[in-house]
Amino acid sequence: QVQLVESGGGLVQPGESLRLSCVGTGTLFYPYNMAWYRQAPGKERELVATVSSSGTTTYEDSVKGRFTISRVNAKKMVYLQMNSLKPEDTAVYYCAALVSMEPRYWGQGTQVTVSS
Repeated sequence: QVQLVESGGGLVQPGESLRLSCVGTGTLFYPYNMAWYRQAPGKERELVATVSSSGTTTYEDSVKGRFTISRVNAKKMVYLQMNSLKPEDTAVYYCAALVSMEPRYWGQGTQVTVSS
């Protein structure tokens, strides 16, 4: 089993950057594909980015070129670097460990607010 804890959210202005971090605890981390999801008020949770155990990444179209997902297996860490943030990026961001590319374990979420 994997426990996940996110950090790094906050309030920023449009155009600014944030880096979200997710630390995993438990006996195994590296075999899992990892992902960041987000949920905006009144909307369904959506997949933002994934990173495989070997480092292959995928991105939702609206964040391509602005967000970068990465992982450091030795530290059991997953990151989401978010640049050029927009108001529509405002959401609660969740880290997830995937099994067969479906979320199996979730973190508690961290709030990101982009507003002037």
